[in-house]
Parts: sequence; structure tokens; C-alpha cells
Amino acid sequence: MEKSLSRSDATNNRMELPMESLGNFPIPDGQNYFEFVAMDTVDQPWEFKVSIRNEGRYKKPWMSGQWGSYAHEKGLKKGDRVKLVMQVEGNVVRSYRITAERNLTMGIWIPVEDFAG
Repeated sequence: MEKSLSRSDATNNRMELPMESLGNFPIPDGQNYFEFVAMDTVDQPWEFKVSIRNEGRYKKPWMSGQWGSYAHEKGLKKGDRVKLVMQVEGNVVRSYRITAERNLTMGIWIPVEDFAG
């Protein structure tokens, strides 16, 4: 899943997710959320929660949990790109990696950690 951040995503405690990304998060029947841990580029674990609406026509997924802390620590801003990659090992074990990138110039994206300092 890849997403260009809105101002709201970068400054709030949740990130809106595209509907087509829901297949990456096995929300159990009868529940409206899925909790998982994603490792970042420096192998720091982050606890996230993907939720959907219980009612209404559209599920409108979003990610919360430690999202606000992640966005703050990485210094994320509008236009940055977040990638969340799910890896399936066998049919059961899933692991997640999260990366954040900033457009340096003309489509050249570099990790946001390179902007720190």
C-alpha cells in the first residue's frame, strides 16, 4: 500500500487509507479493526490499528495506534509518501514494513530520515 499524505494525515493521530488497501489487513469477521506491528527502516517497531466504519455505505478505513507518534518522529508533512508492505510467509504469518519518503526533486524520493538534523 502506498499513500501520499494529506495535511490531516501528517498532523493528526490517524491516516486515512485507500479502500483498495483493505485486502492487506485481515479484519476478522464481526470486528471493525485489525492490530499489527510494522518495523520501520531502522527496525523500530510501531503498533498500528486499521479500523473501518461499522455502519454506512462506505467502510472508509483509517490507521491509528501509534500513527501520530510515527508521523511526529519522522517529521512527516503533506506530500510525503508512506509505503506499508505486507509480507506473507506461508499462509499464516504476516509481517509489515513501513517507510516514509519525501520527494527531493523531479520524482526522486528519499527516506525522510535523510532530512533529519
